[in-house]
Amino acid sequence: MQREEMTVATAIASACVKPVSSENARELARNAILDTLACMVAGCGDDSTQSVAAAFAEFNTGGNALLITGGVGSPMLAALVNGTAAHALDFDDNFLPGMSHASAVIVPAIIALADLDRTKGARLVDAYLAGLQAQALVGEGLGQAHYTAGWHGTSTVGSIGTAVATAHMLDLDVDETAQAITIAASFASGTKGQFGTLIKPFHAGMAARNAVEAALLAKAGMKARHDILEGDQGIRELFAGDPRLGWNIEDILADRPHVIETAGVMPKRHPCCGSTHMIIDGLLDLQAEHRFGAEDVVAIDTLVGIANYRNLAYTQPTDQMQARFSMQYCVARILRQGYLALADFTPQAVTAFADDPLLGVVNMCSYSLEEERASAEKLPHIVTVTLKDGRVLRASRSFAVGTLQQPFGADDRARKFLDCCSAVPKADQIYSDLWDLDDATNLSAIVGLFSRS
Repeated sequence: MQREEMTVATAIASACVKPVSSENARELARNAILDTLACMVAGCGDDSTQSVAAAFAEFNTGGNALLITGGVGSPMLAALVNGTAAHALDFDDNFLPGMSHASAVIVPAIIALADLDRTKGARLVDAYLAGLQAQALVGEGLGQAHYTAGWHGTSTVGSIGTAVATAHMLDLDVDETAQAITIAASFASGTKGQFGTLIKPFHAGMAARNAVEAALLAKAGMKARHDILEGDQGIRELFAGDPRLGWNIEDILADRPHVIETAGVMPKRHPCCGSTHMIIDGLLDLQAEHRFGAEDVVAIDTLVGIANYRNLAYTQPTDQMQARFSMQYCVARILRQGYLALADFTPQAVTAFADDPLLGVVNMCSYSLEEERASAEKLPHIVTVTLKDGRVLRASRSFAVGTLQQPFGADDRARKFLDCCSAVPKADQIYSDLWDLDDATNLSAIVGLFSRS
């Protein structure tokens, strides 16, 4: 097909079909897959995951894809349950180009279609990288305004882009992969108004299921409009927050480093909404430099982006889901104890902290729309701490710990994996086995994560 005849979907399928040979990119993909598997295990018992598993249990009549909640099911159900689990605790990675929790969608979707006894690890890495690049390309055409307007990129961009990953797992050709993309466009949905509720992590599971179904439908011969991303009444027209945005075929097809090397995914240091992370890391920076404690603080003022401000809707959270989306709770907690742990986001922990006076000293405001539009770069998040001795301390961060600019070390990654998988027998051995994922002749090591004492 000539470039002038290509639609955006075909261009994305063509751009993502080639395996990525960069050793660095493949190592970063392995890290992301392992981090997501750990988050999936940790989120297994969450109410969101358990609700999804219970809702469809009586209809689960076939399939051998493993469910993190126990047993087996169809690839669609496995993607749904395991994707919900991966995002349940909001501890999974962020992906700025896709405005999404990319890995929580991609990893459960491709594992659902894998034969764990026969599929090679390199195939899983290839599919992951294809899906991540596709999410980035879809996100480029919609722009940050899509997210700021209230769409949850995890279930919009995530559904569409991950269809490329699932198509790869099914050996679909470029045209069939393009069809999977356009079919997935009809599934794209989910708003950020659901943040702080159990349905929010379901969005990741829904997107993973959408991607599995889109690829299976394309393989079976289902057809959709090839130009549905850019065409009339299509994704760009309905979902892009800025009508000037869209895609350029030449840009999509241009040779470029893989997005995992240029933008990366951001594994989380803290088990809460990523919109809090630059502020939290900035506060920790200030504490490390100036040695102050909770008892020394008069006020903490935070400045964040508009979308981040809107994500953090709960000033006085009443449950663990709301607490994950509360700047006040997260900042007060970390000021009180110096860290955030999964144990801080339980109903009991949130209730016990409800009367802590530190909640009342944390303030949050956002940049104006004019300020964001006038800046060519993403504006930094700023935390200002006023102390009782009169000092006013300020930290500014344009990236959080876990990004390419300040990546996790090997010890950080291992510690998080083992913490999340503390209930898994021989978790350290599984981690060691998965470390060589790209060279693995099968995926049997993953099976161990579904077996807990």
